[in-house]
Amino acid sequence: MKKYIASTPNIMGGAPVIAGTRIPITVIIYRLKEGYTVNDIHHMYPWVSLKKLEAVLNELAEKMAHNQNGQKILQT
Repeated sequence: MKKYIASTPNIMGGAPVIAGTRIPITVIIYRLKEGYTVNDIHHMYPWVSLKKLEAVLNELAEKMAHNQNGQKILQT
């Protein structure tokens, strides 16, 4: 599985970002919370493909659905 979320000490102080960018994941989450759609966010950052934004959200959901030991904690 390709990794779409990266965390590197020399990029944005190690905050999780969209891989290959300096866009923090928290910015994407706050935009969604504010009512923006994925398409809206894509228009804000046109160099990030819609497919990549959707993959970021899928990866984030997967990370949130498992604890640190890899055990699934959320079932849909």
